[in-house]
Amino acid sequence: MKAAKANDLLPEELLREVQKYVQGETIYIPKPKSSYQKWGSRSGGRKLIQERNSTIKKAFKSGCAIDKLAEDYFLSPETIKKIVYTR
Repeated sequence: MKAAKANDLLPEELLREVQKYVQGETIYIPKPKSSYQKWGSRSGGRKLIQERNSTIKKAFKSGCAIDKLAEDYFLSPETIKKIVYTR
């Protein structure tokens, strides 16, 4: 997160209004919720996990045991169960 001077960013009228509430403090102004992105959507991690889970579900439906899947994918048997038993 990069720090910026309010004097450089905000119109003078808005700066005076903010100074009524805060002076000489660092404040965080969050992004609007509409601009949030889900975890992994930018890096591609979300897609990789969805593909991995799809492969695990297919293997399970083909008869592969939960313990074997856990070993192959380095996940706990409980995690494999969550993957294969959810829609």
